[in-house]
Amino acid sequence: MLAFILRRLALLPLVALGVTLLLFGLLQFLTPEMRASLYIKDPRQLSAMEAVIQKYKLRDPFPVQYGVWLKQLLGGDLGYSETAKMPVGEAVRAFFPATFELALFSFFPILTIGIWLGTQSAVKKDKFIDQVSRFMAITGYSLPSFVLGLVLLMIFYGHLKLLPPGRFSLETDLLIHSENFRQYTGLLLADSILNRKLWVFWDGFKHLILPSITLCYINVALLVRITRSSMLEEINKDYVRTARAKGLSESVVINKHARKNALIPVITLSSLLFVGILGGVVITETVFNYPGIGRWGVNAAQQLDIPGVIGFALLYSCLFVLGNLVADTLYAYVDPRIRLK
Repeated sequence: MLAFILRRLALLPLVALGVTLLLFGLLQFLTPEMRASLYIKDPRQLSAMEAVIQKYKLRDPFPVQYGVWLKQLLGGDLGYSETAKMPVGEAVRAFFPATFELALFSFFPILTIGIWLGTQSAVKKDKFIDQVSRFMAITGYSLPSFVLGLVLLMIFYGHLKLLPPGRFSLETDLLIHSENFRQYTGLLLADSILNRKLWVFWDGFKHLILPSITLCYINVALLVRITRSSMLEEINKDYVRTARAKGLSESVVINKHARKNALIPVITLSSLLFVGILGGVVITETVFNYPGIGRWGVNAAQQLDIPGVIGFALLYSCLFVLGNLVADTLYAYVDPRIRLK
């Protein structure tokens, strides 16, 4: 198992290098003047555009430019984001914790409900729970997330005045930016506990409920379909019939044998779902006015904030690579045969 993980880790630098090469190649479609604007923080620097071009060697051959850019990237210099009014690295650190908190709050219910409901749907095929889960899967898969989000906002915020959009209230915003609140992690719920401010925890929790429900309903639908399909395939195989013929209980046959083998496609989907949420669920964050990394990425694209777009793309690429590494590791844990490949 350790050798398998080390082989996968050895490939990560090559994959990451390929990602940076691709992104920098896309930048070559811009003129040197446009690329120089990535490094300008003040409009008064526009008069020194040629000096910026010379400093970053933006008219040199591609390998030289790539080497300079990669050195800056490794040093944490990704340029200045006009959308966020701060360097790109600081913008990522500012917006990513909100999305990470939303991802954690949403992913575990998605995983638990999706696998359990998909398993029950396959085991009790054509019975009541199967009909209910298939109805949920079809509606969740077909319903656009912005429609569900707006309906939830209309009911729970517009009519009931219970669950507001955003990440926190104005009172919480004033507190967390004051000297009376120390931000240890950037995660509002965790920091509220560490600061012993339970009312801040409750405020942040209320703001997470509606976007989490939206993400859960949409993503559980896909996970239920994949789990059900995979389980139906496994429970009709010979080894399951053999296990039943040996007198093993149905719970052991399903949970220990069939479901374990059915989890491989589920692991693939789950890792991609988590990476997708971490990369910023753009529509959900926009509908609920949630200040996450996805909403910042959309604003950067709309305002032609090239450093912001490149920073967002680099972050999402890194998350995708790490997500695949985690999926490969889980494959090897669930099915030891994969370790030999």
